[in-house]
Amino acid sequence: MTFTPHGKHLIAGQWIATKTTFQSEPAHGLAHDYSVGTPELVDQACRAAEEAFWTYGYSSREDRAKFLNAIADEIEARAEAITQVGSEETGLPEARLQGERGRTMGQLRLFAEHILKGDYLDRRHDAALPDRQPLPRPDIRLMQRPVGPVAVFGASNFPLAFSVAGGDTASALAAGCPVVVKGHSAHPGTGEIVAEAIDAAIKSCGVHPGVFSLIQGGRRDVGQSLVQHPLINAVGFTGSLAGGRALFDLCAQRSEPIPFFGELGSVNPMFFLPVAMATRGAQIAEGWAASLTMGAGQFCTNPGVSVIIDGPGTEAFMEAATKALALIGAQTMLTDGIAGAYRSGRERIKSTAGVQELLTSSCDMRNATPYLFSTTGKRWLENEALGEEVFGPLGLIVHVENKEEMLSVARSLTGQLTTTIHMDDADASFAQALLPILERKAGRLLANGFPTGVEVCDSMVHGGPYPASTNFGATSVGTMAIRRFLRPVSYQNIPHNVLPQDLL
Repeated sequence: MTFTPHGKHLIAGQWIATKTTFQSEPAHGLAHDYSVGTPELVDQACRAAEEAFWTYGYSSREDRAKFLNAIADEIEARAEAITQVGSEETGLPEARLQGERGRTMGQLRLFAEHILKGDYLDRRHDAALPDRQPLPRPDIRLMQRPVGPVAVFGASNFPLAFSVAGGDTASALAAGCPVVVKGHSAHPGTGEIVAEAIDAAIKSCGVHPGVFSLIQGGRRDVGQSLVQHPLINAVGFTGSLAGGRALFDLCAQRSEPIPFFGELGSVNPMFFLPVAMATRGAQIAEGWAASLTMGAGQFCTNPGVSVIIDGPGTEAFMEAATKALALIGAQTMLTDGIAGAYRSGRERIKSTAGVQELLTSSCDMRNATPYLFSTTGKRWLENEALGEEVFGPLGLIVHVENKEEMLSVARSLTGQLTTTIHMDDADASFAQALLPILERKAGRLLANGFPTGVEVCDSMVHGGPYPASTNFGATSVGTMAIRRFLRPVSYQNIPHNVLPQDLL
């Protein structure tokens, strides 16, 4: 199946073109023209979403589950075309896109199954106590309810799993919230074909068409008008710290502030404890190199920093890491802009006082090759900039003198998506001292693994303290992501024939 994009926006069931267009910048293949979004289209989409909420927000869990499964079916029906256009636009290998498509469909089906169980509603009931003294107690019931229309910003690094029908959209729809998506200009064709899949599911399930709209392209005024639109009640975002913080501030400055669930990136530090380093340092280094360079390092969970205590195994670790990274060839990055930012990040780290270059290479255009640097714990603690994310396959080894300095480095961390401990049984005592510190720094803690695999399941947390995310109590992966777009409502002495069906 060959897909040729038409370049239009999907606004409440209608494909709409605008006079101004932008051209895609594919890694290979033909470029195509796409209509540029406008604040007027944002207003049209948001008004349609509000209208849709009065039916979709009060639909049954069974109907919403059917809709989520239908979206997954329609995506699967377009599998070949999605792989084709996604590979052309992003340069990602077909196997990666096939896996990401499976994850996207899998989370839609998981959310459908989850809402059918009803546990996410967190239903509570305190029965009336009319004879209680000195005052009677009324009948009170509690349930989670959808907040209303939600804005979602597509991510650059995941054209499927974190974009048009990705985790933010899927969790909002599962909660009962219509969605307005601003597609990412790095992969507009992929966004368009997935929007076609959602549109087909809307029609087959008889859902109000305002439940979903896709707006492509546009300047800052489009994103600004979306997060500030009075009918938008929450925002989901995956992207850069600078872009996310700007949108977060706009949400807070509204006359009616709304929650902004931004996932903004992380350096995902790993801590190598002494016995593990001495017994299998070289083996762990090879695993780190593979994780660091997976997908050209373009994962928000990419483990960019390794903290090691100088001692037995240190030299073997560094040699093995350098050798493994040197074998990795140039990889295509998602956009020219991301590739340019990666090279700028390399220069920033390279020019920092006290940083030693272990592995360097040359890369240009849209290509990325690995880089490896080292510094001391003292330098790390003196320079906060060393802890700033470089989006790509760049690793930094931080040498500390002893366990106390390792704990100091851990305490100095800003918020992270993940932290990892590499340990053997004999390291358990020190790991117990390190774990409470890391628990305050990250949303997911790992032992003897690598964080670039994020399982979509009930127990997953993909979030963390700022700046990893803007809401430390939320996750953008896993079934708990649905809770972001719900709010608790108490029903006091409401007659049974008036109560929502889910409370009976």
